[in-house]
Order: sequence, then structure tokens, then C-alpha cells
Amino acid sequence: MSYYDYDYVHVTVAQKKEKARKSMEKLKQSMPEIEPVVIEGTAIAKTWWGKAWNKNLESYADYSNRIGRGRSYVREGAVLHLKLEKGTIHALVQGSTTKPYRVEIGIDPLDEKTWKQITVLCNRRIESLEQLVSGKFPKELESLFTTRQEGLFPAPREIHFHCSCPDSAWLCKHVAAVLYGVGARLDQNPMLLFTLRKMPVEELIKKSLEDKMESMLKNADKKSPRVIGDDQVYDLFGV
Repeated sequence: MSYYDYDYVHVTVAQKKEKARKSMEKLKQSMPEIEPVVIEGTAIAKTWWGKAWNKNLESYADYSNRIGRGRSYVREGAVLHLKLEKGTIHALVQGSTTKPYRVEIGIDPLDEKTWKQITVLCNRRIESLEQLVSGKFPKELESLFTTRQEGLFPAPREIHFHCSCPDSAWLCKHVAAVLYGVGARLDQNPMLLFTLRKMPVEELIKKSLEDKMESMLKNADKKSPRVIGDDQVYDLFGV
């Protein structure tokens, strides 16, 4: 435990939330595009993608003893701003000081060989973007996506972070809160994971879409049995 983990004055959860709220209101004046992480209820993540992100982080021994420090922070609304871009996470986290700490996290692109293996195994098995977003795909694909070291989610060696706080800990609670916040953000938009890891998501469903288009073109000239003929139109409408 580092020096800055000790609190000289006990601060209640309500006080922490109020402090975070005031800081966010102030930030909105200079950052109208601010994107806070808002947790409703007790669960940080509720969808398959959000849960899978957090479960992946918690599965590594490198993080297991430290990542939990961020759970209470993100639940208390301390992550005032969280922006996910290609290979980068930008965040502002309210700590014990008045000014929020700035957190920057880099995520390595998914290894090209791993990505090709995943796309081949997904061939014709994900029928639409909606199916992918909802996380409602075959169980074997769930296992494929979440495989440690070779799945879609990053390993600790692929995550690089910096926090402006004075805490000397390797993984401070502000970075931990941001990492959990990413899980909550994936609840809202799972495609951000593909943005983070620089993966062309359309490749996962490309073959299925090509097959559908080919089938549609083959049947384009075939008359559907549901099409009403001229004689039926007369019978129905007397024209």
C-alpha cells in the first residue's frame, strides 16, 4: 500500500459523490463534450461485452490484487470523463484533490495473426451487426473472443497507462476506475472495443453478408408465390 492510500480525514460516499458532481458541473463549462461514466445500480457492467471486458481484467494475476481499488471509485461517479478512440483511452478522474487527475491509457492493436484466425473461425457464423452487438452468438464464439492472450480483449502487457496523481503504485485506483469504466462504456457501445484494438469489425460478418447478397441476387428473378397476379387483383378490388 502506498503513502497516498491513507486518508487523514474520513470522507463518506455521499461526500465523494457530491464532490464529483460539483467537479463535473465545473468541467462542463470548459468541456461541453464531457462524457462521464454513470453507473446505475450495483453492477458496473450489464451486457455481455461489458462483463467480458471486466472479467478479462480480473482474470490476470497482474491486476487481481489491484484492479478492485477502482470499483468503488467508478461507482461513486469519480470518472468524470471517458473517451475511447483508436488505441487510446482519455479520462479525468476525481480524486482527493480539487483538480481531477488525468489518465491516459494506450491499448495495443490486436495481433494481425490472431485477428485473421478469429475472422476465419467466425466465417458465416455471425449473421448481422445487431447479433454481434447484442452478444447473442454461438457459445463457442464467446470462448473464442474471451480466450486469454489470443482473444479480442487485451492482456496486461498490451495495456499501458499513466495517471497525473502522485500515487507511486504501479496501478493506482484512478487508472483502475477508468479500466472498469471502459466496461460500462462497452455496455452502451460494444463497437468501441473494435475501435480501441483497431479491428475492422465488418470483416467478422462480411462473408455472411456476401452469402445473403448472393442468395438475394439468385432469387431476384424468381416470382414469389406471395405476389398477387392480375386476375387476383381484379377479384379482390373489382378492377
